Amino acid sequence: MNEIVNMTKTFEEIKHTDLFGNDYWEARELMEALQYKRWDKFQNVIDSAKIACEKSNNLIDDHFSQVGKMIELAKGAKRKVIDYKLSRYACYLIVQNADPKKENVALGQTYFAVQTRKQELSEKEYSELSEDEKRLYQRNLTKKGNYSLNQTAKNAGVKNFDRFHNFGYKGLYNGETADDIAKRKRLRYREDILDNMGSDELIANLFRISQTEQKLKKDDIQTESEANKTHYEVGRKIRKTIQELGGTMPEDLPTPTKSLKEIEKNILPK
Repeated sequence: MNEIVNMTKTFEEIKHTDLFGNDYWEARELMEALQYKRWDKFQNVIDSAKIACEKSNNLIDDHFSQVGKMIELAKGAKRKVIDYKLSRYACYLIVQNADPKKENVALGQTYFAVQTRKQELSEKEYSELSEDEKRLYQRNLTKKGNYSLNQTAKNAGVKNFDRFHNFGYKGLYNGETADDIAKRKRLRYREDILDNMGSDELIANLFRISQTEQKLKKDDIQTESEANKTHYEVGRKIRKTIQELGGTMPEDLPTPTKSLKEIEKNILPK
């Protein structure tokens, strides 16, 4: 049991988070955690995982992003080597294709299977979650949604992403920017507003995010000003829909007593 806890901590410790809030692992760090000593051997495992990814109708580049990395050699010399930014799903496929005789691989299979399963819940399973569990689930979806939206917005000409996202918030929150929302929620400086939303508020924002991305693509938006305008209009229409259905306006929804950062600290292994 202690071995499982320790390895869970190891996989959590080497986990990284990008600028868009998405979790990822670096292949060379994962290689060490799984007790592989040679990169060429681990590269074979990665190649097998890529094939499995493609056969599952997933885009390889979405889960295995090749990057360069500088490593130190003898006498202070450095050399650039291949590395990968791996999604949680990519890690899951890697451990499934790795040598099961390695103890850490077996533990990794358990860890990434559980973590990957948490991302895919049926409607029935979702209804049985506690409010905090629903928040964690919806927050993960908004992280992924924002990452995808940012890629689409970039292709549409957006350079100032803070301004772009504020247009969406203004539409949905009757003119409020991210800073305005943070102040209303009485959050600390730079505290993430999405980490301090209930599941209903997160769902409204996820809808804003997904519908904006679809409209940017559908209308083939090519300028930053049009992208900002589109984000605002989508937010405003979602707000109008909530109003017409007699729902609670997002700014009137209660702010949870604990942020998701606090909740995550309590559920991770000590």
